[in-house]
Amino acid sequence: MEIARHVDPPKGLTRLLFRLPIYAYRLGCGWLFGHRLMLLNHLGRVSGIPRHTVLEVVSHDPTDNSYVVASGWGPTAAWYRNVLHTPKVSIQVGSTTIPATAVPLSPNEGAEVFARYAARHRTVARHLLPRVMGISVDGSEADFRAVGRHLPFVRFVPLG
Repeated sequence: MEIARHVDPPKGLTRLLFRLPIYAYRLGCGWLFGHRLMLLNHLGRVSGIPRHTVLEVVSHDPTDNSYVVASGWGPTAAWYRNVLHTPKVSIQVGSTTIPATAVPLSPNEGAEVFARYAARHRTVARHLLPRVMGISVDGSEADFRAVGRHLPFVRFVPLG
């Protein structure tokens, strides 16, 4: 496993493409993404202004209806720092909005979650990671676990 020192979040046209799902959610078309993507509604840690980010769901636990996502751009991603600062958020999965609390996972929990994700989505985990996140993997379970230890993961647990 090789992790790049710094990968910048997308800019320009690529950023627009990454943000298109936000507009789909705003138009009431969140159902198009099923349980694969979720819209995170959170507050800016400095500005206090509402922010919106679409994230890929890495894991969903139907017993408590919690959702786990990874910060592909590491611990400096704005949304990640925002939810650490103000963990009370809401998420939208499909057409359902859920008030939730953001709970960071430990590196070992991240390793387990990512190994299970990679087993279910082998092609995405093996080939898109190098391009999007600057991570190189050899495809082994041990390598995916090692990546999972380095990526920050957050579980969104429904309130109530």
